[in-house]
Amino acid sequence: MPRFFALVLAAAIAVFALESQGGPSPTAAQGFPAVINLPAGWLPEGIVTTADGRLYSGSRRHGGIYEVDLSTGAGRVVVPQQEGRIAVGLSFDERSGFIFVAGGPGGAGYVYDSRTGRQVASFHFTSGPTFVNDVIVTAEAAYFTDSMQPVLYRVPLGSHGQVATDGAFEVLSLSGDYVHLPGFNANGIEVTEDSARLIIVQSNAGRLFTVDPESGRAASINLDGYSVANGDGILLEGRVLYVVRNQNNLVAQIALTPDFTGGVLLRQITDPRLDVPTTIARFGGRIYAVNARFAAGTDPSLSYTVVGLEVPQGLPIGLPPR
Repeated sequence: MPRFFALVLAAAIAVFALESQGGPSPTAAQGFPAVINLPAGWLPEGIVTTADGRLYSGSRRHGGIYEVDLSTGAGRVVVPQQEGRIAVGLSFDERSGFIFVAGGPGGAGYVYDSRTGRQVASFHFTSGPTFVNDVIVTAEAAYFTDSMQPVLYRVPLGSHGQVATDGAFEVLSLSGDYVHLPGFNANGIEVTEDSARLIIVQSNAGRLFTVDPESGRAASINLDGYSVANGDGILLEGRVLYVVRNQNNLVAQIALTPDFTGGVLLRQITDPRLDVPTTIARFGGRIYAVNARFAAGTDPSLSYTVVGLEVPQGLPIGLPPR
């Protein structure tokens, strides 16, 4: 094994052991329903969870937002569906209680108050070929990906999560190692604990990148030949990254090095209940995955679910002990 990847593997084993010991309690969601039913015909894509045990799901049909109590599975529509809108990737700001929504082919982004469903702000990012796909909230800004353009859209936030109501935003051009290709490109997005780096997945290339949140300069994360093709939503916990590979019906669990330049695949999490999952969110010992069911069509009678996946503990078979 080349020395670089021996170091990557050693770092991966160490960080996975630490994350497993210090992560959310495996019993935190014990007794919660393992399958959550969404409204018929909902056409879900993005989900996000909150610290107090709520889950929000966006609709591709007309942009509505559905709120679920994870302890019971009971839900309500908090943002009604609106003609001409869709909701794909979501992010939640615990400071303000605001839900940030990526608006897909309309080139837009939206912000709603989770308590009232009131629209706080909207942003028209572009009129060109576009698919505003996902969003992550940091301490200083919300960053939106565009799968059709080599850019990120940056919406500045106040110290308590305040959003400017004038629709102001910045455009960061992706540069460095990032190469824009035909088809769907930048998709899921996350931020490191220190907010020094963003992480994005490029779906068609099957690659991961770190991105400087000020300049947009991207650096490739070396996965030693492993491809995250069809990569969609991502979830970062310390230095353990989960990547949903939608058409593959799996979630890749990857341990990243301390400098985020490399990573090792720990395991591929699969489950017979998965039906083209698109995004994931953590609560307690579970990762919740939403089934977008892209191949099922758009009939308003179709059923849709969010499934709770138990997070495997310990090192996967095939990796040496620490």
